[in-house]
Amino acid sequence: MKRFILPLAIILSGLLFIFVIPKDNEFIRLIFKLIPMVLILIYAYKRQNTYYTIIHERLILAGLFVCMLGDAFIIFSFLLGLVAFLIGHLFYIGAFLKQWKFSKLRALAALPIIIYGIFFGNKITTALSLDGNTALIIPVIIYVIVLSIMGWTAFMTGNKWAIIGSILFIASDTILSWNLFVSDVTYSTALIMLTYYSAQLLIAKSLIYRKPALYVYPSRPY
Repeated sequence: MKRFILPLAIILSGLLFIFVIPKDNEFIRLIFKLIPMVLILIYAYKRQNTYYTIIHERLILAGLFVCMLGDAFIIFSFLLGLVAFLIGHLFYIGAFLKQWKFSKLRALAALPIIIYGIFFGNKITTALSLDGNTALIIPVIIYVIVLSIMGWTAFMTGNKWAIIGSILFIASDTILSWNLFVSDVTYSTALIMLTYYSAQLLIAKSLIYRKPALYVYPSRPY
């Protein structure tokens, strides 16, 4: 029962921010926006291997932490938030590459991801150009490329939680960018945050909990 308490707290705090916290106080909203991410970080930390260090676990923790910073930065500057999330995705890519398990079937996931990247990137950059936001075009192109690579490397791990989490992250960023630059999306805030929190929770869950093994000291010759 104890193992469900933290995930439940994450879900409830996320729903509280999305549907209950009023939108007229940015400071209060920022605090409640970060609470689910703090809990997700704790959840990921507890799922680490406590016996020895595994690099991909540290990378995922770093990615979660930087994304949490991005949650705060994006309120004040879209570009600053974009950079933070890009760095977070780079950490995730590093983590997923450490878990790489080649499969021809999983490798084929690159095809729909490439199609998505070209279509989405073209729509966003065209909208930015028409609105005169040309300074954002290069950062957005870089972000779409990194986001797509993150999604593909997640597929190559064969870890279902990492795969679903990456898909939800792509969905969240797509809705966010589409709503900002292309056209209004109905219930955009709820959709963005529901997919975002779910993505981060599942990426954290991709860390498979292992109980620490008992170390057996080698016998000494006497």
